[in-house]
Amino acid sequence: MSAGQDTAHQVEQSDWVDHAARAGLVAFGVVHLLIGWLAVQLAIGDRESSADSEGAMRQLAEQPLGTALVWLVAVGMLLMVLWRGIEAAVGYREETDDKKRLRKRLVSAGKAVVYAAIAISAITVATGSSGSSGGGGGGGGTDSTTAKIMELPGGQLLVGAIGLGIVAVGVAMFVAAYKESYLKRLDGEGNAGSSGKATRVLGRVGHIAKGIALLVVGGLFVYAAATHEPKKSGGLDQALLEVLDQPYGPVLLTLMGLGFAAYGVFCFALARHLDR
Repeated sequence: MSAGQDTAHQVEQSDWVDHAARAGLVAFGVVHLLIGWLAVQLAIGDRESSADSEGAMRQLAEQPLGTALVWLVAVGMLLMVLWRGIEAAVGYREETDDKKRLRKRLVSAGKAVVYAAIAISAITVATGSSGSSGGGGGGGGTDSTTAKIMELPGGQLLVGAIGLGIVAVGVAMFVAAYKESYLKRLDGEGNAGSSGKATRVLGRVGHIAKGIALLVVGGLFVYAAATHEPKKSGGLDQALLEVLDQPYGPVLLTLMGLGFAAYGVFCFALARHLDR
């Protein structure tokens, strides 16, 4: 191992990265609890708030010391970006298969992008530079971005590819729920006893709920690409509205909201028992 590689490995395994990951997971858990709450509110008829990361930040900002809390979430998400970014650059050195190591690093890079988007939402709300939520109509900013992409050469195919990529992530969430692969991140105490069983259930329910949401989001992008209608695309808030419009929609959406909340609590457990 070269001196540079040795330094990179020491950074990746350092205690401060471990602390950053734990703090970031707590912030990520808060975001999911808020999205779960907003989804349940949407299910019972409140369409004023957007049930996505920015809507969650708006909800948090309305609480006592809300702006400070939103800033803390933003910092936590940036710490998650740092953790996953380091993993993407120098992580998984224990993996002997080069292709598997590359795949895991790409997954970490993708997660870093997601966390960065949530951090941007939090900073936007904290600085007061975000627009109105639009009554929960969903997808206003997303369909505008989709329209711009569709105007590019091959843009329709690109939007379809983005949709299929999101669907693939949704399927991966279901696979993770089935295999319980997320338990590998927990230390021995986190996997043992009644608390370990509870964490296993929370993780499975949370991954399934997120998987369903991502399948709907990806489906909206694919449909927008197939019909060349950018306004048919949308983010998480639009996906939850689509669920609400289905038979037994309020019941399904309530269950999804509870699933997101379960994922949030799972993040808290993972932060406590993280084994990188």
